[in-house]
Amino acid sequence: DRDVVLLAGIAGLLAGSFSMAAGEYASMRVQREVFERLIHWEAHELATDPEGETKELAGILERRGIPANLARKTSEAVMENPQVALEVHAKEELGLDPQELGSPWGAAASSFVAFAVGALVPLAPFFFFTGAVVTWTSIVLSLTALFVVGASMTIFTGRAWWLSGGRMLSIGGAAALVTYGVGRLLGVTALG
Repeated sequence: DRDVVLLAGIAGLLAGSFSMAAGEYASMRVQREVFERLIHWEAHELATDPEGETKELAGILERRGIPANLARKTSEAVMENPQVALEVHAKEELGLDPQELGSPWGAAASSFVAFAVGALVPLAPFFFFTGAVVTWTSIVLSLTALFVVGASMTIFTGRAWWLSGGRMLSIGGAAALVTYGVGRLLGVTALG
């Protein structure tokens, strides 16, 4: 029944969206706290052992190919400003930018929206159609969306669009088949 599918679909969309958002928030919150603690430790080391930290930074610069005397002078210049020293040490030693640790709320919101949009794709035909055609429309729309999303990733990856689209289609299609198989094992029929 179309109404049952819509009710279950919307419930799943909301449950999944909130679950993904909560998980992303918690994950980003812990990650940010770990990074903040590491930066705090680095600030403590800078305050309690400035000479050792100056030598450490000079060593890092030397390993990057800067001559020893210039590395030492640069390190001393950096250490004159505590804020700059903390930023440079955090970036060089920890690989962290203290100004860009990520936002738990931003990550949660983007995860919520991404999941909701993705979950809406197979559900959308059920708002407009009925009968056997709605299931097949949902399947075709979902597979098309998977391919388009995968192909659009080539903007960032530089890979062949058909390869990225095919990979996303294969992965998403396989996940859908597993889900369908589980439903069949539980006695649920969607195609009829």
